[in-house]
Amino acid sequence: MAKKTIEKTWEPKEFEEKIYQKWESSGYFKPEINMKGNSGKVLGQLAYDREVNGKPFVISMPPPNVTGKLHMGHGMVVTVEDIMARYHRLLGEPTLWLPGTDHAGIATQTVVDKALRKEGINKNDLGREKFVEKVWEWKGKYGDIITSQIRRLGASCDWSRERFTLDDGLSLAVRRAFVDLYGKGLIYRGEYIVNWCPRCHTAIADDEVEHVEQKSKLYYFKYDKNFPITIATTRPETKLGDTAVAVNPSDKRYQRYIGKSFDVEIDGNKRQIKVVADRAVDAKFGTGAVGVTPAHSMVDWRMAEEHDLPVIKVINEEGRMTDEAGENYTGLKVTEAKEKLIAWLSCNNLLEKEDEYLNNLSVCYRCGGAVEPLPSKQWFVKMRPLAEKAKKVVEDGTIKIIPERFDKIYFHWMDNIRDWCISRQLWWGHQIPVWYKKNEKGEEEVFVGMQAPDGAGWVQDPDVLDTWFSSGLWPFSTLGWPDNIDSKKCEYPLPYAPGMTTCDYNYFYPTTVMETAYDIIFFWVARMIMFGLEFTGKAPFETVYFHGLVRDEHNRKMSKSLGNALDPLDLIPKYGTDAIRMALTVGSTPGQDIPVGEGKIKGFRNFSNKIWNASRYVMLRASEGDLKSGELGQTIVSDLKINGGLLTDADRDILKQHEEVKKKVTEHLNKFKFSLAGELLYDYFWHTFADVYIEASKGQLGEDVTAELNNNTRRVLLSVLSETLVMLHPFMPFVTEAVWQDLREVYPSLSESIMIAEWPG
Repeated sequence: MAKKTIEKTWEPKEFEEKIYQKWESSGYFKPEINMKGNSGKVLGQLAYDREVNGKPFVISMPPPNVTGKLHMGHGMVVTVEDIMARYHRLLGEPTLWLPGTDHAGIATQTVVDKALRKEGINKNDLGREKFVEKVWEWKGKYGDIITSQIRRLGASCDWSRERFTLDDGLSLAVRRAFVDLYGKGLIYRGEYIVNWCPRCHTAIADDEVEHVEQKSKLYYFKYDKNFPITIATTRPETKLGDTAVAVNPSDKRYQRYIGKSFDVEIDGNKRQIKVVADRAVDAKFGTGAVGVTPAHSMVDWRMAEEHDLPVIKVINEEGRMTDEAGENYTGLKVTEAKEKLIAWLSCNNLLEKEDEYLNNLSVCYRCGGAVEPLPSKQWFVKMRPLAEKAKKVVEDGTIKIIPERFDKIYFHWMDNIRDWCISRQLWWGHQIPVWYKKNEKGEEEVFVGMQAPDGAGWVQDPDVLDTWFSSGLWPFSTLGWPDNIDSKKCEYPLPYAPGMTTCDYNYFYPTTVMETAYDIIFFWVARMIMFGLEFTGKAPFETVYFHGLVRDEHNRKMSKSLGNALDPLDLIPKYGTDAIRMALTVGSTPGQDIPVGEGKIKGFRNFSNKIWNASRYVMLRASEGDLKSGELGQTIVSDLKINGGLLTDADRDILKQHEEVKKKVTEHLNKFKFSLAGELLYDYFWHTFADVYIEASKGQLGEDVTAELNNNTRRVLLSVLSETLVMLHPFMPFVTEAVWQDLREVYPSLSESIMIAEWPG
């Protein structure tokens, strides 16, 4: 049999994909449940029990959009979560890292719509049913791209339990959640002002509105010559829908006008304007008097409710002026109407002045287009009752947020929460489980249920639910809620996830850690907490860990326009996955953005080589192999029991430092201090083990020392190396696995994979 040869340099592209395929096919990613009186993998008819089988460690992967392409943000998510999963697996805990993807309503519909347009196909000509079929075809063809790319980062998740937010099980969970909330009076339908995206043609939630600072103008004018007050606004075109002027009640300039109404005519458009007093008005802004446009401002909508003002909609869903704006403006684009009205005001000597002004433009998070506040009939969730419970579990420590400073941000949002608009005017997604029909009197009947009601004439609501609604159920819907919450037997497979059992919910829920970026604390994290408490009576996780956003080496946001975006798929072949993972880990602090450049990644590529070369040397010397050719020798050491009486000063120093490193690394990982653990291991392996002890060991492995000292040195080298590789494994899984397999040639008693080794105790 040919002797094993170890090359002089680490070539990740020769190993990584093969190693990952071996891991996945061997079932190492699946949680190993040790039943009482039994050991090994058990997927039988026995119910899992946390007290009997040990409390599991569980992470629900934040589901990336099915349209997504791997970027450094995904790299951060996968790295941090994989470190946790591999660490707890090495501790011997049943570990489930559950993966999945999100249907991403607006994004996916837009992608498929664009693809069809290139083929000359209009989705409206296709109709809803045929279009949705096309989206499912697209999903079948491209939907697995992002998960295959996540595999390239070494993600050790249980792919047999992979879920999709539109699979049958999650669709059932979404309908159940909607029906339950509606039955409790927590979901209602009503007309309210919403954020409307004229480009995406759908309402979006408050949290999905982004604000871009822009140079603008503040216009000072009167409606007509008979109106006594000058107002100031950045959006003159909306003033065609004004029904009042608001002033601060303490502003003495306008005291005599409060409560009075004036008939005005704005370029042929007649209105009655009432002067009202409201504390929301800043007396120092502009003239201290603002026009109230209830249909096109969130603040003004609330003023209209307070002062019983009429609501006049002058902008429609296409971003054009309505008939209510007057015949001179009907059908114009918003920008055209603005120019025309300013010209009219100027011509009639009503425009007093224009000031340069910096304001925040509200834009859609998805397309970047300007958002129009519009009144619309939508479905809403009452958030206040849900928020009170969700706030309490963070206050009392049931859920711990890392870093702790995000507690205040979380509490502020909960204290100022508004009802959540959950309906979206899309075709792709969870269609709202509500049906309507007219009765004999012509009145609308409404049915809310898990499936369509019996009888003819019922029409389902055409809208779909906000993607974040299904994502809010993620920690428990992915584990079988609501179907399998009472299951006492672990039967499998389930149709929507072949690796799932009917008792997954009982054993794996609540989960342990929710790890995600801090910028979706309100989009997702808060809603998961609210839904978890409402539907299961339990907090969905124990800890929320927020990682920072990945920026370039100059701390700028990565973007295509700046040309500074790093593509992991380009970097992996050059430097290896391990180097990228270490670059994302070392220097990162919870909740703080981290700068990452190619130079940093290259530096950790050198560290991968250091691990490879130092390990190569140890294996060759421990087996009396050939240092020049790299051929391993025969197994010499039969066990790793070190003889204390034969230890040299160098041996004692490395063993003492090794024990301290084991202790500190374990402490850091238990406290979610991943960067400190990674830095410590980097410094220890390179500068202590490789540069100091390996050099010292050379004098203890020569021909002029006794065989006993020689073999004892080999045991120290192999013991320290093997345990250090295990500690490095969560951070750098590929090079450590490759070395481990070669190390087994020298010391066959090691586990068949480093993934199932034992954490150094």
